[in-house]
Amino acid sequence: MKQKNIYIIDFDSTFTQVEALDELARISLKKHPDKEAIFKKIEDLTNLAMEGKLSFSESLAQRVKLLEASEDHLKQLITRLKKKVSLSFSRNAAFFKKHADQVLIVSGGFKEFITPVVSQYHIKKENIYANTFVTTDGRIIDYDHANPLSEEGGKVKLMKMLNLEGDLYGIGDGYSDFQLRESGMIKKFYAFTENISRESIVSRADHVTPSFDEFLYVNDLPRAISYPKNRILCLVIGEVPEESLTLLKKDGFSIRHKSAFEDKYVKDVHMLLMADGEKMDPEKLKLAVKLKTVGYLGNAKNYVDEQACTAMGIVIFEDPKHNPRNANFIPKRMMDFMNTGTTYLSSNFPNLQLPRFGQSHRLIHVHHNVPGIMAQINTVFAKHSINIIGQFLMTNATIGYAITDINAEYDKDVFKALKKIEQTIKFRVLY
Repeated sequence: MKQKNIYIIDFDSTFTQVEALDELARISLKKHPDKEAIFKKIEDLTNLAMEGKLSFSESLAQRVKLLEASEDHLKQLITRLKKKVSLSFSRNAAFFKKHADQVLIVSGGFKEFITPVVSQYHIKKENIYANTFVTTDGRIIDYDHANPLSEEGGKVKLMKMLNLEGDLYGIGDGYSDFQLRESGMIKKFYAFTENISRESIVSRADHVTPSFDEFLYVNDLPRAISYPKNRILCLVIGEVPEESLTLLKKDGFSIRHKSAFEDKYVKDVHMLLMADGEKMDPEKLKLAVKLKTVGYLGNAKNYVDEQACTAMGIVIFEDPKHNPRNANFIPKRMMDFMNTGTTYLSSNFPNLQLPRFGQSHRLIHVHHNVPGIMAQINTVFAKHSINIIGQFLMTNATIGYAITDINAEYDKDVFKALKKIEQTIKFRVLY
């Protein structure tokens, strides 16, 4: 009989983008005359513990003492944390609902602020393990020292007490998470780096997961997007504004900023953003078989072969009028295309703006504009008993761009059949 998988997930800097006690300090000490010095001390204590350079129990005791927090401050913190859930966790709420019995939140943080945040994601209260505060007259004065999670090696001690049956997988950013792997109690430890990357932890992890999408992908688990954004290589060429880079990084793509298009990136690049005046070598373009979109911060004429890109199913977004906002506008068009399939305002593709349907998968089919292609596509869906939720088609003189949203249950052989349709240029599963 197959063992049940159990997913042990950290809270601070993993499920959420921030360290909750650091945030609580910024709320409770807002009017303190020495607040900046205290903030720095609390952050240092947090990092020392997360990197394994200070015992967790000592770090926790010192931080709680410095907080000077109340229950009113906790309410403010909860409101803030609900807005700071890590993006890749937030978009995969459906996973937590489906696997509610297998997900545990195990944290050295506190239930008082963890439970209201993670409960929104269908995580059961009985599966939340964390410390608890001691309060007097609404003031936080201490915490429960009898809780094993307040001690050094607390997560290991807790897991021994729980004695769970199944294959255990740990996801976290700190030393206390790695200790579970070191103890031999979990099958694999995934260093979560979406919010912070600690070299002392990353170097000892079984797998580095820059997002929760990556964790779900490598374990072949249901996920909101078919392919993790951190695996999508976006090559940036030339003197591109920092604003452009920030937008792409924030959306989760893997960014490489170079002065020229190097040969080693040609076969693996998915997105290409080019500064005005930079030219795309036609020979390199032919080899860029994974390339899906080109963004050009200026007029691409004479710099990018539009006809060749169209023939390869590559969408171009450019700014012939040199709008001063193109540093923001062009990357956003590229991101919108990669995230939803929208080709609005591209210079070489049929312009299509798309709504997003929940609980569905979006398939993109780019083909030569000849009669009968849509009939062939829909014949494939019918043969595989696929339920179509929505379908969109736009064409120009040379290509057809078809988007089909299908229900969540499908036979993966349908993808092979769609790729085999004559006149197909490019096919991909968007999410």
